[in-house]
Amino acid sequence: MKNLKLISALAVTVSSTALFVAAANPAFAQDSAPQSSAVEEATGQDAIIVTGTRRTDRTVADSTVPVDVISAEALLNSGQTETNKLLNQLVPSFNFPQPSLTDGTDSLRPATLRGLAPDQVLVLINGKRRHQSALVNLNGSVGRGSTAVDLNTIPPLAIERIEVLRDGAASQYGSDAIAGVINVQLKKGMGGRAQATFGKYITKMEDVGQVDTVALTTTNPTIRSTDNAIIGGDNPVITYTGEDRKRRDGDTYTFASNFGLPLGESGYVNLTAEYKDRSPTNRSGPDIRRNYFAAGDPREATFNRYAHRYGDGVSKDLNFFVNAGYEFSDTAEFYTFGSYGVRDGNGAGFYRRSFDARNRDFAASTSSFVPIYADGFLPLIASKIVDISAAAGLRGAMSGWDYDLSAVYGSNRLDYTIENTVNTSLGGLASARSFDSGGLRSGQTSINLDMRRDLDIGIGKSVSFAFGGEYRNENYKIVAGELQSYVNGPFSAAPFNAAGGAQVFPGFRPANETDVSRNSFAGYAELDADLTDQLTVQLAGRYEHFSDFGDTINGKAAARFEVIDGVALRGSVSTGFRAPSLAQQSFAATSTNNVGGVLIEIGTFPVSSPVAIALGAQPLKPERSINLGAGVTFTPFSGLSITADYYNIKINDRITLTENLQGTDVLALLTAAGVTGVSSARFFINGIDTKTSGLDIVASYRVPEFGLGQFRVSVGYNLNDTKISDRRVFSGFTAQRLFARQESFRLTEGQPKNKLNVGLDWDYNNFGLTLRTNRYGEVFLPSGFSTVTGTNPTSDITKAPGTLPGDIFLSPKWVTDLEFRFKPVESVSIAFGANNLLDTYPDRLPFGTVDGVNYGFNNSFLPYSSQSPFGFSGRFLYGRVSIDF
Repeated sequence: MKNLKLISALAVTVSSTALFVAAANPAFAQDSAPQSSAVEEATGQDAIIVTGTRRTDRTVADSTVPVDVISAEALLNSGQTETNKLLNQLVPSFNFPQPSLTDGTDSLRPATLRGLAPDQVLVLINGKRRHQSALVNLNGSVGRGSTAVDLNTIPPLAIERIEVLRDGAASQYGSDAIAGVINVQLKKGMGGRAQATFGKYITKMEDVGQVDTVALTTTNPTIRSTDNAIIGGDNPVITYTGEDRKRRDGDTYTFASNFGLPLGESGYVNLTAEYKDRSPTNRSGPDIRRNYFAAGDPREATFNRYAHRYGDGVSKDLNFFVNAGYEFSDTAEFYTFGSYGVRDGNGAGFYRRSFDARNRDFAASTSSFVPIYADGFLPLIASKIVDISAAAGLRGAMSGWDYDLSAVYGSNRLDYTIENTVNTSLGGLASARSFDSGGLRSGQTSINLDMRRDLDIGIGKSVSFAFGGEYRNENYKIVAGELQSYVNGPFSAAPFNAAGGAQVFPGFRPANETDVSRNSFAGYAELDADLTDQLTVQLAGRYEHFSDFGDTINGKAAARFEVIDGVALRGSVSTGFRAPSLAQQSFAATSTNNVGGVLIEIGTFPVSSPVAIALGAQPLKPERSINLGAGVTFTPFSGLSITADYYNIKINDRITLTENLQGTDVLALLTAAGVTGVSSARFFINGIDTKTSGLDIVASYRVPEFGLGQFRVSVGYNLNDTKISDRRVFSGFTAQRLFARQESFRLTEGQPKNKLNVGLDWDYNNFGLTLRTNRYGEVFLPSGFSTVTGTNPTSDITKAPGTLPGDIFLSPKWVTDLEFRFKPVESVSIAFGANNLLDTYPDRLPFGTVDGVNYGFNNSFLPYSSQSPFGFSGRFLYGRVSIDF
């Protein structure tokens, strides 16, 4: 509570300061050109880009590879205040599902580009590598097994523009740049803006009924004496009102301010502060199962059937950004930028019903069922994320060379507190209700030297040559939680068999703790030449040495040829790589079960652990890629631009997380290696090769002025297909035991194979309107039955989508956003609008027995899939007030 008050006070202070500057310095405000107008002029085909080339005069129109430029105006004309959600609206090959019930991923959600993994896209801030988060996505979400950059730490108001390079660029930037590069350019202009946004969801949940009456249960369950499992008992009969469930939740307040000030006559400092307070949403359906042990318990009729919390979690974010520079002379400029962000969030686990075995108080009675929480409980995973970055450098010109020497540090810290829960194995009286479950740390330091000059070598109109080097140090840590968060108490032994550790998220154990580092050195060279008025050629190469796995060499060749004025062909071929993250090499999270009086360990083990080695694990190698691209650009007249680009990305040795390996053969391998006390294990491997191919089409048109204001139309389309081309096997494990059907199809079919963005912007005097609509293609959900045992057909990787009972296809959906703006006075803008105007939901998931398939009861209260590419929250209405100064 103290932290939240401090955060609120800081946010209000910064916003008040911004308003004070605007009010107290009218002359300054009048002399400062609005930042958005400058950006708008710089985002057409003539905009100078800084991504994909180190030339200083390359434009979007004459780039050899596809680059999208997203203006500050496009980012701000929306009710979305999360950068990931904005990119999902604006970039057709960008995907941002919003999963729930996925532990830490609820608070730090990953995004993807071109259907690849979240860590296969490189993120830059002002052209410098951004650090990744400490979180490893382990649960059932897109990007399972990956670590990603948290783009939501970057306030949209701090951004001058975003350049999205849709091409492999590892030969220019190093690891991760397989799908492409997202380069966020921070504002550095004078003047600024302060704004306040409020919105909430006002929605009706499609095909989710509102409970009317609940009949009491009539039979008791029984407690099996051999293992204390609870079996049998009937479920209540529930009737419905006939109307879909209505929700009014997710209240979101966002206060942000940005302002730029001069530093003397030759410098600038631009500051941004943002505070965001998001209340949780709940899109759970009714839980139709019994809640209480005793038959006829009258509380069954009044129990809240929507006790699960399925949707967005609580999130309170405070983010600061600074971007500054000072020119000492015409040939030397010092620059610095940095950020500080803190996020207090929580996500819910599954509701533990009153008569759930995980809610049984053995300390109160070992013969009859006594609940710890009388009505059951909803465990909460509270996460505190602290993200810090600082960069400084010197750039300028010397002896005919442009130089840039920089150092960047970034760190991400994630701490878990598990609330409203219990360690059942300790008994109700001995167990705490809140636990420090430990945390994760990651850090990165980069030092870069970039040199560039124009060459006159007697060929070509303009030749740019660049070279440079990079040193990078990375660190990763796991910090153990408190004892009660992971310990197995006295009731974990037979015959009680109670689960040990904090319910929903057992803490990290001392044995899981790690503190690992590595460093790398790299050198690159790049040649970018306009050989004629029609032909541009680009060549690049990079050598890199990592202390943990060795060397890698990558190269790139790209060209553009203007066939006739306004029509050009372009293409590229490159090799790339992604270094295995320290988290993938070192992550460990284990728990202990009591089996026949013997403590048996299960969980995720580091690749270098005796357990993983005994089962055949080998040191992780870098993922290696070959990227091919070919496209055409069409600019027949001023205002119209159309580009179409085909891509083909082959990736070898993709890193995947194995299934839970268990069984007699696993025990035999472990025993032969002298490993005891372990029954089930999973770990990271270079498991598969994939091939991704697709097509990006992007078009924009600025309608000529005809007296009714300015109209701008944009259309983007992405077609994407990923296939697994090869699988690794070892130690006698079949391919489907290592990477089974469910996770295989989550990787290849779990994101839309096509996506369409259409946008219309209109401005007329003091009025404006933005209309955006997105069509998300079909998503496949493989049968959710067990994926471990090879005898289960639902784990069979040879079975095509739709061929097994329980396979589900989410149908394509249109999602439309609308915003209307007006300016009562020149410096004030008022906006109101709706995201998901038509209240679109993904398809309702089946539950119970449907067409002979038993889907179980979980989908009754989890009605929509977390893999929905646009989430499942419904219509969001908002209003915004902005003051420019």
